[in-house]
Amino acid sequence: MHLGDQTVFCYFLSSAQSAQGWLQGPGCHIRGLQWGPQDPRMEVCPPYGLDSPTLRWTPSASAQPPLSRSSSSSSSSSSSSSRQAAVQSRPRNAKRRRMSDKILPQRIRELVPESQAYMDLLAFEHKLDQTIMRKRVDIQEALKRPMKQKRKLRLYISNTFNLAKPEAEDSDGSVASWELRVEGKLLDDPGKQKRKFSSFFKSLVIELDKDLYGPDNHLVEWHRTPTTQETDGFQVKRPGDVNVRCTLLLMMDYQPPQFKLDPRLARLLGIHTQTRSCIIQALWQYVKTNKLQDSHEKEYINCDKYFQQIFDCPRLKFCEIPQRLTNLLLPPDPIVINHIISVDPNDQKKTACYDIDVEVDDPLKTQMSGFLLSTANQQEIALLDNKIHETIESINQLKIQRDFMLSFSRDPKGYIENWLCSQNRDLKLITDVVGNPEEERKAEFYNQSWSQEAISRYFYSKIQQRRLELEQALAMRNT
Repeated sequence: MHLGDQTVFCYFLSSAQSAQGWLQGPGCHIRGLQWGPQDPRMEVCPPYGLDSPTLRWTPSASAQPPLSRSSSSSSSSSSSSSRQAAVQSRPRNAKRRRMSDKILPQRIRELVPESQAYMDLLAFEHKLDQTIMRKRVDIQEALKRPMKQKRKLRLYISNTFNLAKPEAEDSDGSVASWELRVEGKLLDDPGKQKRKFSSFFKSLVIELDKDLYGPDNHLVEWHRTPTTQETDGFQVKRPGDVNVRCTLLLMMDYQPPQFKLDPRLARLLGIHTQTRSCIIQALWQYVKTNKLQDSHEKEYINCDKYFQQIFDCPRLKFCEIPQRLTNLLLPPDPIVINHIISVDPNDQKKTACYDIDVEVDDPLKTQMSGFLLSTANQQEIALLDNKIHETIESINQLKIQRDFMLSFSRDPKGYIENWLCSQNRDLKLITDVVGNPEEERKAEFYNQSWSQEAISRYFYSKIQQRRLELEQALAMRNT
């Protein structure tokens, strides 16, 4: 008989009502079950051995499945503990499953061709994530190396002269004196926070005329210490009314440290002052250019006449070069500036300017570090990922429900029978039932051939148990 859509729908409603009355009847062992898609415990899944999906009962907090008649207290406690462990592990497994399940199944893509746009976006997202990850790795590697920029530090040297005031009460104003100022700033500094002048130097020494100020008072020194407060300039004030020759010695604070090369090595490499890593790199470039690496033992370098003069050996390992460089690297030379402190009133407004090449941190380094440490968008991305996972799960559930309705409309009677069989198997798993209670309650079940063998085995085990107990009692009496 061919059923139309309306007939099938009416049959489905009548079957659902009868099934609801049977499941909620007084003799039903499944409590807390409600028929219909509104019940969140009803999930659709394929039954064992069937291609079409069916409904399966999922226990909730309010539903309490009954215990089997044949289950003991020990089995009930073990089953409850196993169920608790399964419930505790379920959110963790569900979270792990959700994190990897963002792809629509092929059957859904066949049903909804528009879903290909989502798959294209997913592929683009994967490609974008890989690009960002590679860029993050590149930035991390770049930050391991010093990122410097060449800048100009302009040095301003000026002085003022104060005439003696005989009527002055304090001793400072009663004699003529001069004041020397040493200041500086970076040219074209785009940074919002200006760097202090003293931060560029490790030490500053002002050497005055020794004939005028004596051997004990002709030096003015400043040296950097861990507790040094940075300043924008230095001032030196001394009594005097004649022009004074002075020498400024500025020791740069190189970061990373730089070294002056031995004159022989400097002529060979064409480097006067540089960092240790750059010097070693220049040495390796010289070795490759002149083919000094041993053709058989690659770790050895065959020294030419210049290397023999510098390292004093005919052959050495390249890994020994950093250690041998220790005696060939010297502290860098200070910057020397000769200046005349003039007491002529006409020269008071003159300022001497000097430009010094310095290396400062690349402003891009701060932006790169901020990019690696930024977590501003991580929370938003995580929320969007959760929404995507929830949407995919909803689509999968709707696909299962659609398959259920479609299979039911094709064969309502056969589908209900298959569903009841599946529910019966699930009920046994939930309640830990062993065997078939429906068959065991009938007398024909115990009139089969296996019952005689079971009875013989039962009495045999009892006899063996009693014999063992008797032997143990006799052994205790004899002792």
